[in-house]
Amino acid sequence: MFGALQQLVFIILAIVVFVVQVVALVDAVRRPARGFEAEGKLTKPIWLVILGVAAVFGLLGLPPAGYTSHSFLNVLAVIPAIVYWADVRPRLKEHGPGRGNGPRSGW
Repeated sequence: MFGALQQLVFIILAIVVFVVQVVALVDAVRRPARGFEAEGKLTKPIWLVILGVAAVFGLLGLPPAGYTSHSFLNVLAVIPAIVYWADVRPRLKEHGPGRGNGPRSGW
């Protein structure tokens, strides 16, 4: 019984980690490239590659149905997403979501 509970917790955590990675990637896609440069962060294409690779590792770290993977891929791959959420995204918020949806001037 305890093993089944551990398996369920592992599966739920792996899914949560993967969702965090994908949401970070989607958020980075929506941010304007000028914001990354203005804040002195790595460029937008570099962040997209980092977060994209992390999302792929997170996907590979998901256990198949009925099998518990003891892979640390999803644990290691969540680090770039955490760095993005904690350090990069808060500084990009003032630049708006990008694609013309930023602060308006004069209208």
